[in-house]
Amino acid sequence: MSLFTMLSDPKPRNPLHTRTVTFQGYAREDGLWDIEGHLVDIKSHPFVTGSKTWEPGQAIHDMWIRITVDDHLTIQDIEVAMDSHPHPECPEVIPPMDGLIGARIGKGWRKTIETHLGGTKGCTHLRELLNNMATAAYQSIPGALFDDDESKPPLYLGTCKSWDFDGPVVMRVYPQFYQWKK
Repeated sequence: MSLFTMLSDPKPRNPLHTRTVTFQGYAREDGLWDIEGHLVDIKSHPFVTGSKTWEPGQAIHDMWIRITVDDHLTIQDIEVAMDSHPHPECPEVIPPMDGLIGARIGKGWRKTIETHLGGTKGCTHLRELLNNMATAAYQSIPGALFDDDESKPPLYLGTCKSWDFDGPVVMRVYPQFYQWKK
């Protein structure tokens, strides 16, 4: 099997829905970090929600979140924008997002999101963005996945096949943590 593969050619089909999600991380001049998430949903056919008809290619959801974090991944600020949403009530979920200020991205992040914004307190699409903003933060902030205690392994070890404590990558890259047990 080739290391560089693509999906096979599909059977004949018609496009229905496209979701585009992007994440970007920024180093700020004040020493903090901004992580932005953007979600856009479009249909390739007319789509009706309530009394509104969305034309093909028109964004049904166009939503943004910016979280500002410190070096410890503690949320210092959050901003949310809904450029497009299907119902007039949708923006009512924006004020409760401030409840995440002071929360820390890390172990228990998904539970934190669910506690503050779960169910009817929040928006499914914004929760999806928040869930994955943690990964974007880890990818953006140098050292975010390292413990201050150098005798402890980076936080990503033991989280996937490549970073298996008993695997060849850890043996090669972090031999001091090869076959490490808590």
